[in-house]
Amino acid sequence: MNRLIPSFVRTGVRTGVLMGVRFTALVPVVAFVVAASGLLSACGGGGGAGGAGGTADALAPASSAVAQIDARVTQAFASASIAGMSVRIMDRNDQVVYNKRLGTFTEDQRIAVASASKLVSAMVIFRLIEQNQLSLESTTGQMLGWTGPKADITVRHLLSFTSGLEPEAACTANPALTLQECAATLADRAALALPATRFDYGGAHMQVLGAMAEKATGKSWNAIFQEQLAAPMQLSTLARYSTFPRAESGSTNPLVAGGLKLSTAEYVNLLRLAFHKGTTGGRSLISAARFDQQGVEPYPAVTVGKSPMADAGLPFRYGLGAWLECATPAAGCSAISSPGAFGFTPWLDRNVGYYAVIAMEAGDTDSGVSRFSVRLAQDLKPLIAQALR
Repeated sequence: MNRLIPSFVRTGVRTGVLMGVRFTALVPVVAFVVAASGLLSACGGGGGAGGAGGTADALAPASSAVAQIDARVTQAFASASIAGMSVRIMDRNDQVVYNKRLGTFTEDQRIAVASASKLVSAMVIFRLIEQNQLSLESTTGQMLGWTGPKADITVRHLLSFTSGLEPEAACTANPALTLQECAATLADRAALALPATRFDYGGAHMQVLGAMAEKATGKSWNAIFQEQLAAPMQLSTLARYSTFPRAESGSTNPLVAGGLKLSTAEYVNLLRLAFHKGTTGGRSLISAARFDQQGVEPYPAVTVGKSPMADAGLPFRYGLGAWLECATPAAGCSAISSPGAFGFTPWLDRNVGYYAVIAMEAGDTDSGVSRFSVRLAQDLKPLIAQALR
């Protein structure tokens, strides 16, 4: 077990030694106790510090709770076959509650975040709705010329994965196509159900949604992303969607639901925007009403088909581009998440007052969620609440 030997300094400077690596952090004038810990994340390029033992900054009013967070993170990392990972927890004032890097992982390396892309893609769509280029009621018939029952599929259906379309489609993995061509093939496929009657988690819904956004703006999905979110949030131009994000292959048919590649630090900036309901740096990019709508399950009576959360034994339902982690999704949830199959797992809880990311890039597919990181997030939730009391 890794051990941290802390020094207690009344001047507000804390020092410690972790696996032979010394760190110093400025803290309030309080006693500080923390055990060394581990977190989830792997692969990528990048810079920044961090080694096999990792580094930790734990800033919170309840140091014993932070020590429990650290112990759980350490145990999780030790039990997993992961080259590296990171956990960052921020409070409602954007102050660090806990931040740890383990193994070879750094927060500056660019990684494929898989289904964590969905939360970001939803915010891109919210921006277009704010500008009246789309609405939640815009249909595939209006935007893409679809006919028959599928012409009634709306943006709301696509964001909530209740379009009735098959959730996965081979065209989403074809980098030779355009997003418009992929969506056209989906128009020709038989639907599983009528809109608003069945929930199926998968990438096909958002691929159609991306095609609608392209039609509305006359721009490519990546150009829309850069204009609507990346540039206003000062992300690198390297932050982008691809058909195969790990290889950064396929720019004309990017996987809207799972193809984003960027750094953890950049994703945290986007998650901060979501936590504060569209406000950043004193300005509003997206109205709070969009995030209120996001936190409500729009069609509570749907039949649940494909649901990786249900497969993992969790009762969570889905809102607009995010999982709803509460017992009353039809009334609205303050806690939402968007975990990905490679282990990258962002979540936030506005009632408790924090947002957090388990960052890693492991696994082989992006067809669901990583049970490892989802369960670690569930284990951390009560400990975070205790730390913030």
